[in-house]
Amino acid sequence: MGRGVKVAVIGGVFAVMVGGAGYGAYNVVSALDGDGGSGSSEAKSGPPGEDEVAETSEKFFAAWEKGDATTAASYTNNASVAGALLTAYGEDAHIGGVEITPGTAAGTSVPFTVKAKVSYEGATKPLSYKSTLTVVRGETSGRALVDWEPSVVHPDLKDGDTLVTAESATPQIQAVGRDGAVLGKEKYPSLGPILAKLREKYGDKAGGTPGVELAVRHTAADAPDTPLLTLTEGKPGKLRTTLSASVQAAAEKAVKRYGQSSVVAVKPSSGEVLAVANNRTDGFNAAFQGTVAPGSTMKIITAAMLIDNGVTSMNGPAPCPDTATWQSQTFKNLTGMQPNESATLANTFMRSCNTGFIKLIDEKPLTDSSLMQEAQERFGLGQDNWQTGISSFDGKVPAVSGPDRAAGAIGQGQVQMNPLNMASVTATAITGEFRQPYLVPFDLDDREPATAKGLPQGTASQLKQMMRLTATQGTGVKAMSGLGGDIGAKTGSAEVDGQTVSNSWFTGFRNDIAAAAMTEEGGHGGDAAGPIVADVLRVGG
Repeated sequence: MGRGVKVAVIGGVFAVMVGGAGYGAYNVVSALDGDGGSGSSEAKSGPPGEDEVAETSEKFFAAWEKGDATTAASYTNNASVAGALLTAYGEDAHIGGVEITPGTAAGTSVPFTVKAKVSYEGATKPLSYKSTLTVVRGETSGRALVDWEPSVVHPDLKDGDTLVTAESATPQIQAVGRDGAVLGKEKYPSLGPILAKLREKYGDKAGGTPGVELAVRHTAADAPDTPLLTLTEGKPGKLRTTLSASVQAAAEKAVKRYGQSSVVAVKPSSGEVLAVANNRTDGFNAAFQGTVAPGSTMKIITAAMLIDNGVTSMNGPAPCPDTATWQSQTFKNLTGMQPNESATLANTFMRSCNTGFIKLIDEKPLTDSSLMQEAQERFGLGQDNWQTGISSFDGKVPAVSGPDRAAGAIGQGQVQMNPLNMASVTATAITGEFRQPYLVPFDLDDREPATAKGLPQGTASQLKQMMRLTATQGTGVKAMSGLGGDIGAKTGSAEVDGQTVSNSWFTGFRNDIAAAAMTEEGGHGGDAAGPIVADVLRVGG
């Protein structure tokens, strides 16, 4: 090394000092800041250019391939979090031999393919997947940096998640339907999250033995690991479910017709869940856990309340004016509905006239708690005690006063439901008996089903007949056309704050199957949710 050239080591960074102290000091600071000795103290601004995107991603990939988590993380805009996950990638997930192949960049976005090996206790399996990163400008440094997201490391990772390779927490399960058919997520994709929940809860009870897996470990306390790769096969335990392979297949296909849709089918004579399917971008089991207003499908419960309390009957009066005012709030019907001041409850029900129901809710002996009592005592809703086998929301019909009392009668206000709840409501309405829906046998873990006293047979008979009229002469005709057997339906559309289009709801029955569906921003009940329910009933009924 020539005279006048000195090497200093500061915090592990080599800085070459040539000549005066000022120049050497500048290079030390430059190296420590990671500016690469650009010769300019001014931070760059604006989106990273093509060369910067290429250079940053290449350096990030190179460090990642070497297993140098600290260096790779230094090329991101969240080095501490990135470093922890990249360290776990090698140490906890036991992933090595990483080879990354970048694709063609689209602006600041770089797609890439990862090929690697997962090795654990003598077992090795190849791993391959695709992901994407985005390069952004550092807010303070001006450097081009990888915009850190856990999905950069693996597309299934979300904030707080990590990767782990180890013996699985619970043995795998082989879920089988009521007819003995195997129900795998490959054939029935929307069952994936549900099967994971069943495995978490019943894996130890189904008689299997655990294997070794690479899995995503989630931070949420109730979220089971998401398996990504099996290194060593365990022995799956066989888990009996109530699902019907044919009805489930129909439900899977039906929800694909409309985005953000969910459907549930149950067997009214037993409460067995025959199908549950979701088509959602967020993977949420809205069919069982959704908490949204059910719109006019709620009128099944409201009609039961009116009949049970002697206010009217299916052939009794339920006038349908243009508008109805309740405690200073005016309610309207759907556009185009003809008023009928001499309408019966059956006519008001099958046409889904809002005002006809609201005009009757102040009749004696009804109170602010009457709808809640009907929902809880007759339909088994709103007591947070359903034991389906996995997490579920049991509906909410609170006792309220003011405008929300009227809104609740037509499935708005503070009333909340999901397709599971409404399928159960239909099952109770047509049989008179509340049979709590369930997905796995109660004796598997000695669960106690929720109970309710159900409906008087006279009420159930009237509800069933009004639903028949709705399917054959009312708002459900279009969706239910072509279905044979004993059929009935109720439509609903629920307005939601912030949405320009209402949620579509529909519930119906055919012989001994009841189904309910909801499509976010699907419009009128018969437009989106109706065809979904009909497709399920066509197979299952």
